[in-house]
Amino acid sequence: MNSRISKVLIKSFIRRRNIDMSRYEDVGYSSFNDFFTRQVKPECRNFPDAANDLATDDLAAACDGKLTAYTITSKSVFTIKGCLYDIGELLADKALADEFKGGVCLVFRLTPDDYHRYSFIDDGEIESYKKINGVLHTVRPIASKRYDIYVQNYRECTVMNTKRFGKLVQIEVGALFVGRIRNLRRQQKDVFKCGQEKGMFEFGGSTIVMLFQKGAVAIDDAIYENTDQNKETVVKMGDIIGEKFSGQTERKFE
Repeated sequence: MNSRISKVLIKSFIRRRNIDMSRYEDVGYSSFNDFFTRQVKPECRNFPDAANDLATDDLAAACDGKLTAYTITSKSVFTIKGCLYDIGELLADKALADEFKGGVCLVFRLTPDDYHRYSFIDDGEIESYKKINGVLHTVRPIASKRYDIYVQNYRECTVMNTKRFGKLVQIEVGALFVGRIRNLRRQQKDVFKCGQEKGMFEFGGSTIVMLFQKGAVAIDDAIYENTDQNKETVVKMGDIIGEKFSGQTERKFE
């Protein structure tokens, strides 16, 4: 997908996915991946008050995608890109996972027609970053009869300390053995601003998982309701999906 000859796939992809190219910068593409990571026009994706010193407690979506939301318990198991994980397995770090019990797990599933760049949701600093290789091996008890094999996909995991939402983790999930993930800030102590681009998926990467600690955020009730009904909520990067938890009942968003 990085070769020049892969450009022949672009026109048919746009047509099949009915992608509105007027929303993207008008440039020539050197390969299919160059097209796949195309840059949206600034006015088409906006973070709330990102330029006004975060004068809001709103929580914005980090990316385009189909969103589901869950409360994290000791028994939580999530299906992500066809793989089963508990939080400890997802992070490959049980001690870190324990810090998020009672918190919130957001899963953004990106489809090929989505914008495949993603941004930081708050001001903050990177605490740690690591790559987690994919694995493929025998069945384990956690898998039901529907799953013949035990798979874990390639992940990149960033632990962040943020101004409004405290400590959180963002995990980008790629293909089984080849990540196709390009994170722009990865070093410990790297600082970032709300709305600043964090990275992008090339063809083969397509899910973002975000973990918030207990009492950090209140998610829109409608997103929980859709998740309970096995429905996903379609969101765009910058859409309001919740707010900083205030200790009061979660609000519904218009």
